[in-house]
Amino acid sequence: MKGYMGKLLRVDLTARQSREEPLDAEAVRDYIGGSGLGVRLAYDEVLPDTDPLGAGAKLIFMTGPVTGTVLGTAGRFQVIYKSPLTGMLCDSSSGGHWGGEFKQTGYDGLILEGVASEPVYLFIHDEEVEIRPAGHLWGMDTFGIQPLLLEEVGEPKGHVLAVGPAGERGVLYSCMVNDAGRAPGRGGNGAVMGSKNVKAIVVRGTRSVELADEGGFRQEALRINKLNATDPRFKDLRELGTPEVMDNSWAVGDIPVKNWSRGSYEEMSVSLGGKKMRDTILVPHVACHYCTIGCSRWVKIDKGPYRMDGPGPEYETLGALGSMCMIDDLEAVSYAAHLCNVYGMDTISCGATIAFAMECYEKGLITTEDTGGIELTWGNKEAMLTVVEQIAFGQGIGKLLGQGTRKVAEQLGHGSMDYAVQVKGLELPMHDPRAYFSWASNYATGPRGGCHLHGMSGFLENRQDPIPEWGLTGYFPRHGDEDKARVTQLAQNWSAILSSMVLCYFATFTLQPSDLASLVNKATGWDLTSEDLSLIGDRIHALYRAYNYRCGIRREDDRLPVRSLVPLAEGGAAGKVPDLERQLREYYELRRWEADGKPSHASLVELGLADVAADLYP
Repeated sequence: MKGYMGKLLRVDLTARQSREEPLDAEAVRDYIGGSGLGVRLAYDEVLPDTDPLGAGAKLIFMTGPVTGTVLGTAGRFQVIYKSPLTGMLCDSSSGGHWGGEFKQTGYDGLILEGVASEPVYLFIHDEEVEIRPAGHLWGMDTFGIQPLLLEEVGEPKGHVLAVGPAGERGVLYSCMVNDAGRAPGRGGNGAVMGSKNVKAIVVRGTRSVELADEGGFRQEALRINKLNATDPRFKDLRELGTPEVMDNSWAVGDIPVKNWSRGSYEEMSVSLGGKKMRDTILVPHVACHYCTIGCSRWVKIDKGPYRMDGPGPEYETLGALGSMCMIDDLEAVSYAAHLCNVYGMDTISCGATIAFAMECYEKGLITTEDTGGIELTWGNKEAMLTVVEQIAFGQGIGKLLGQGTRKVAEQLGHGSMDYAVQVKGLELPMHDPRAYFSWASNYATGPRGGCHLHGMSGFLENRQDPIPEWGLTGYFPRHGDEDKARVTQLAQNWSAILSSMVLCYFATFTLQPSDLASLVNKATGWDLTSEDLSLIGDRIHALYRAYNYRCGIRREDDRLPVRSLVPLAEGGAAGKVPDLERQLREYYELRRWEADGKPSHASLVELGLADVAADLYP
C-alpha cells in the first residue's frame, strides 16, 4: 500500500494492551486518510450517545498519504473525537513535526480507547509500544514536560504530544500541545485525553514512507516547496506570519472588536499586528516540517511582567485575547497566548469566553462577587491574565468560564445567549460573516460548529475564478449572497481533502485540485481526478453530517449567533448583514439535505454510504 504504512495501532488503556490492525485499503481509497478516514472510524466505532469524557469515548489520531515526506507542511496530524464542548463529532489538526515522526514509527493511525487506572504516557518507537506510568508527570505544563520525557525515554530526536493542567482538569476547550506550542486546538481534545489518564504520547520513528512514484513525487513536492518560498502571494505570510491579517484586514471590517460589537479600526489592529511584532519582539524561529512558508512566530520579551521566550500568537489569538477584549498591548496578549500554550488551552475559545464574560460583567450578569473581586472590565489586561490562569486550574470564576460561552450563557440566562458568539457550542474564529458573506452559511453548517478551517470560504470571495477546476468561476463580491452557498460547499470540500491528505491549508493558496490529485496519485499509484476529489469531499461531509444528525443536530441548529446578524455602525462592514436563510436554502439544495437537516437517502447511496442511509432511514 504505497504512501501508507499499512497499519493502525489500537491501544486499550483499560487492559493496558496494544495491537496492530491492517489499514482497510478500500476505506483508504474512499476517504484518503486523515480526517476523512478518522470520521469513518468514529462513525463505525463511537456511538452517537457516547459521553465524550466517558470510558466509551475514543481518540483517533490519523496521518495521510503525504505525511512524513519531503513535501512542505506535510508533518501534520489530525485527531478525531466526540467533543465535550459541543457534544458532536470533532476533528482538529496540528502542525509541527509530531505527525511525520508518528507515521515513521510504522503506523498510519492510533486509536486510544478505554481509561487507564492511573496516569500513563505512551512511548511509540519503530512499531514498539510501551505504556509507562506518568504519576510523576501529572500537573506538569506542556513545555516543561517535553525535554524531561525525551531524556526519560532516551530519544533526544523524539517528539512529544502532551496535555497540561487544563486537560487534566477537564476544561472543555483544553487541547493537546506538541513540539514547541503547536496544537490541534479546537473542541476540547485535551479534556478527552486527560479523562483517559493519558498525560503524553512520545514518538520516535526511523521507518521511511514508500511511495509509488518516488522520483515524480519528489519533483512535484520540491516544485511546490519552491513555489511557497518564492511566490509573492506568500510574502506577507512569510515575513509577518498570520498576524499580517491584523495589519491588512481592519479596513474591510474583518477584525472582531469588543466581543464582535464594534467595527474594526486601524489603531488597535496595528498595535497588535505583524509589523509591530516584527519590529519589537520577533526573533528567528524554526518552521514546521519542511515548510518553506514559515508563518509560525517566535517572540522574546526580556523584561517587565510579561517576560517570555516562546511561540508568538497567531492572528486568531491576537483577535480573541486582544481586540475582542479591547486589549491592545501586544506583549500582554503574547504572554496570555503563552499561558494558554503551556497550560494547554484553545486560544480562540478561551479569549472569546473571556470577552463574553467582560460583556456580562458590563451588563451586571457577572459581578465582583462572582469574580472574587476581579474587575472584569474591557481592556483590563491584568484581569484577563488572571482569568486565563483561573480557567486552566479550575479556580474562582475560571471554573465557570472553562465550560465555554454556550454553557455559561445557559447558566446565566437573562438574554446572555444573544452575545455568546458561537455556533453549536464552538466559539467563532476571528473572521466576520458581515465582512465576507459566505462565512454565514459556512459557520452555520460547518461540521464541528463555528469554524473557518473546515472551509475557508471567505478567502474565495473578491477573487476571480477561485476554483475553476470544480466549476467555481466568476467573481464573488464579499457583500453579496448570490452563489455564496456554492462557495461554501466547495470550500468545505476543499478543506475535507486537505484534512484527509493532512496538508496545511496555506500550502494550497497557489494550487488547484489537480495539484492535490497529482500528489496523491504519485504517492499511492492511484489515478484520482479533480472531480474524484470533489466527490470524496462530498462523501466525507455527508458522513460527518450523518453522525452529527444522530447526535441530535437539526436544521434549527444551522444558525448564526444573534450578534453576527446585527449590522455594525462603523468600519469596513458597516450596515452589512448576510442573508443567512437564502444561503441555507441554496446550500441544502446543493448538498441534497432534507428539510430537517438530514442528508437525503438518495445522496447517501450515490456517495457510497448505503450503510449510513440504512441508519438514518431504518
